[in-house]
Amino acid sequence: MPQGLSGKVALITGAAQGIGLGIASRLAQEGVHLALVDRSAEKLALAEQQLAQYGVNTTHYVANVAELSDIQQAITHAEARLGGFDIMINNAGIAQVQAIQDVTPEEFRHIVDINIGGVLWGIQAAAQKFMQRGYKGKIINAASIAGHEGFAMLGVYSATKFAVRALTQAAAKEYAAHGITVNLILDSIVDNKSL
Repeated sequence: MPQGLSGKVALITGAAQGIGLGIASRLAQEGVHLALVDRSAEKLALAEQQLAQYGVNTTHYVANVAELSDIQQAITHAEARLGGFDIMINNAGIAQVQAIQDVTPEEFRHIVDINIGGVLWGIQAAAQKFMQRGYKGKIINAASIAGHEGFAMLGVYSATKFAVRALTQAAAKEYAAHGITVNLILDSIVDNKSL
């Protein structure tokens, strides 16, 4: 874990459970203050209770990452409640285990809006805020090993994660001049019970 994280403020999407909550727990152990973003207020409240043991400041915001305005408002909330905004972690995503021939237009649009749109809007909103603050912030996007290799029954999901890789690479080049770093996590299958 990089040095000097204590006292920083990180916003994590999809933070109420699974990998997002695991990331939040690890950052909290490093003294990072946390803004947790997810769709369920109830699960967010439970996540905050779990993170209280680390003694960091936390807040939560209910948002749909497929909506740019929701992410912008979540960042504004984090900055106001926690006194800053240093790290954006675009983790929220959904899986779709389905044969390509069975995917409907509605299912396609839903997964693309969340898995690609959520990352795009997260990058855009975070970079805008960092530049307003004159701050060289960090953006981290969560993809998957399915963003490195396409898997049967995960065709559309894999496509969205390949897109996250492309967005990350493009954003890293676009925002480098502003001192904003954009990086990628390619996670594997995890046991949510261990998080």
